[in-house]
Amino acid sequence: MSAPLAERIEEMEGPCNFREYLDWEGPERFEVVQGEAVLLAAPSPSHQEISFEICRQLGNFLEGKKCKAYAAPFDVRLFERERDSPEDVDTVIQPDITVICDRSKIDERGCKGAPDVAIEILSPSTQRHDRLVKFNLYQRSGLGELWFVDPANRSVEVFLRDGQGMLRPVEVYRPKDTAKVNSLEGCFIEMGKVFPEG
Repeated sequence: MSAPLAERIEEMEGPCNFREYLDWEGPERFEVVQGEAVLLAAPSPSHQEISFEICRQLGNFLEGKKCKAYAAPFDVRLFERERDSPEDVDTVIQPDITVICDRSKIDERGCKGAPDVAIEILSPSTQRHDRLVKFNLYQRSGLGELWFVDPANRSVEVFLRDGQGMLRPVEVYRPKDTAKVNSLEGCFIEMGKVFPEG
């Protein structure tokens, strides 16, 4: 964690909340997870290329439709309730890509509540945080579809919520596959363009 952000967090009284997050003026990007600030590293070029390609394909499919796709940085307040103030919100995350179909969840600060689809692009520095901490948050929030995109293994692992309300792995896609976005009828992502040769 950078010195300026670390010093600011130490000065905070009690847990970090959405108000402190909104008031932060430093260059660092971070998430707030149950009152704890978690620094986000700048994404690598390959991470950005993968994000751009998935967003491009989603954007083309969603043109003229009610659902919208957003690339990070885009704030998602998974557990915010109707009458919550920013001081009441202790969890603000930034999925790499977010798909939202319920327009009432979108406001000038991002998304209030669970999106329809969250896509996380893994890196060595974030993999544990994404697979454990954020997976648990998504599980609790009621998220319907979660993708873990693994650049190192050139694969996408898809999780869907089952009848018991649990996110379960349903498919792993490789570069030669066409990945189905289950929450968007008729939407498929060409993995060969996400993970091009060479």
